[in-house]
Amino acid sequence: MTRLASLDAQALCASLDHAFMGLVWVDGQGCIRHANRFFLERAVPADRLADCFPDILNSCWQALLDPSRGAQRESFHAQLRLAAGGLASYELQVQAQGQEPAQAGAVPGVLTLLALRPMDERGERESVAILQRQVLEAVALGRPLPVVMDLLCRRVESLAPDVICSVLAVDAQGRLRPLAAPSLPSSYSNALDGLPIGPAVGSCGTAAWRKQAVEVRDIAEDPLWADYKGLALSVGLGACWSTPILLDGTRVAATFALYYRESREVAPFHRRMVEACAQLCSVALKHDEHLRQIERLAYFDGVTGLPNRSLFHDRLGQALPVAMLSGSPAALLLLDLDRFKTVNDSFGHATGDEVLRQVAARLQACLREADTLARFGGDEFVAWLPGCSGSQAMQVADKLLAALQPPLQLPNQAPLLISASIGISCFPEDGQDPELLFKNADIAMYEAKRAGRNCARFFLPAMNQALDERVALEGALRQALSTQALRLHYQPKLRLSDRAVVGAEALLRWTDPQRGAVPPDKFIPVAEECGLVNALDAWVLEAACEQLARWREQGVAIRAVSVNVSPTRFQQDDVAAHVASLLARHGLRPEQLTLEVTERLLLDHDPRTAGQLAKLFAMGVRLSLDDFGTGYSSLSYLKRLPVSELKLDRSFVRDLETDADDRALASAVLGIGRALGLAVVAEGVETEGQRQILIELGCEEAQGYCFGRPMPPAELQDWLAARR
Repeated sequence: MTRLASLDAQALCASLDHAFMGLVWVDGQGCIRHANRFFLERAVPADRLADCFPDILNSCWQALLDPSRGAQRESFHAQLRLAAGGLASYELQVQAQGQEPAQAGAVPGVLTLLALRPMDERGERESVAILQRQVLEAVALGRPLPVVMDLLCRRVESLAPDVICSVLAVDAQGRLRPLAAPSLPSSYSNALDGLPIGPAVGSCGTAAWRKQAVEVRDIAEDPLWADYKGLALSVGLGACWSTPILLDGTRVAATFALYYRESREVAPFHRRMVEACAQLCSVALKHDEHLRQIERLAYFDGVTGLPNRSLFHDRLGQALPVAMLSGSPAALLLLDLDRFKTVNDSFGHATGDEVLRQVAARLQACLREADTLARFGGDEFVAWLPGCSGSQAMQVADKLLAALQPPLQLPNQAPLLISASIGISCFPEDGQDPELLFKNADIAMYEAKRAGRNCARFFLPAMNQALDERVALEGALRQALSTQALRLHYQPKLRLSDRAVVGAEALLRWTDPQRGAVPPDKFIPVAEECGLVNALDAWVLEAACEQLARWREQGVAIRAVSVNVSPTRFQQDDVAAHVASLLARHGLRPEQLTLEVTERLLLDHDPRTAGQLAKLFAMGVRLSLDDFGTGYSSLSYLKRLPVSELKLDRSFVRDLETDADDRALASAVLGIGRALGLAVVAEGVETEGQRQILIELGCEEAQGYCFGRPMPPAELQDWLAARR
């Protein structure tokens, strides 16, 4: 080996010959210009440093020995080929030392000093510990996953410059997705992107497939690389060892790979380092999954997977300025499932969630990729349709309603029919900010509810006035209920043959100080919408029972009362228990009370409702089916459920004297009642002619203006006294 010519340099080298570390000076070409005794006694004789280190290539050294690096100091791990045979681990510190002393006839050059310290297991562990600490700090600081993986690869390559490090993610479809490979050409990583894993897909694809490490010592010859060796060899790769990263014990989330530029085995230190790196990858991947889960919880609905309210508002906030600048129309659709609460109450929340998932899938299938569908909670969905005119928005709404028509197939349940009500507000005419668009779509949606549900309605400016009136009416109704300002009137029910009074129907009346008398068909729908109907029903039932008990004490000839009960009350309250307590409190017999229900209650097939009706029947309380024949009448439920009475709707009675069809329909209802052993009460009898026809048809009881109007209790008592 060449010795330095300078006497000062020679003296320096002589003083370092006995140092307990290897000291080597090399020039810019990696040639050894001087080495101390420690190095010479251990290393295989060679003139070039790369020949002493089997796992270091000249390309690595050219980067390290670049004069432009100045006095920068590098430290890494390498395997030294020993003169006695075998390899040993060393830590190399590299530092530029300035100009080589001038020699006769030679041009001075730059020398670099390398110090070699023996690397024992403790030193290796310290190096790995530093690597772990740096990567874990990056994870703790919330660095993005690709940044963390890039840091890991670079730290591994700095400890072992003879390797090239790569991390590939494995997506849910089993395809490779590059995460980090700082020393590999981008063309190589791009070629791997989307590659499906399999039994012979190089080292990484095979390791992910097998769920175990794969070591390929010679890429050119190994059959696992048969289809990909051209790609690897073209970028100078000779060997590859890949380790799968498993999460939850079985799921392959990524692969961690070490490449070598020549055919060779994996060094022992590299194996120990990869064990630590696999753990680091696992920690980083789990942390990233947790962050993604938190993001999904923050921005996506947990039941349907759709964007939630927060994300929808964010997207809408970005979309509106674009629509304003471009002058293009857009529409906001607010969709609310009809009677969804009944589904939850009847079948449980698990079934309700499945309904929401299936509904979301059907709605999403109707929309374009540019549209945004979100769930706002409960049974409320909202869609933003950019570039959509009003007429196109109605077409989309009709498409959404049609998509919900086929019955939902639910596990362990009968097919379920579901419908929805949709409100539409258009941009820019119905609003140019999210708040106004939502408000107007909400108004239109409630208009669709009032129109009978299962339909869509545009927002109209007149709806705002109607909404203001409804809100004011709701406030006044709440006040009336809390201050006992509501009253009951009673309309007598008579036997047609002799006009004898057989009972009375309790009817709710409200006189507001500002509005005067408010008709029931105006305030009852408001009570249903705002959730007051249950409280109203309970109050009416209590007041009617109390009045009947008072009449009994006073000897008033009212033997029974009828009270209307809404379907909502049966679905949400224990009506049977309430009735039992009232009968006991006032000392009434069950047959003195009749509960009038609508066909809608019976058509809902709610097990809770059926159970309550059975309890009431067992008690002896009578059940009357109100407005019979105006809905979806079915003889099957009349036979199946404990109904005692049918009420012939006033619409069939009104034209009995002039319309043969009405007489035929009334006769049919009376025939059904006789066949099933049910009493039939005609409503809305106003003339003597109607009374006579009903008697001829076989109707026994009736109520209406022909006999008496709904009256306050005292007036009804006077009316009874006058009849006597």
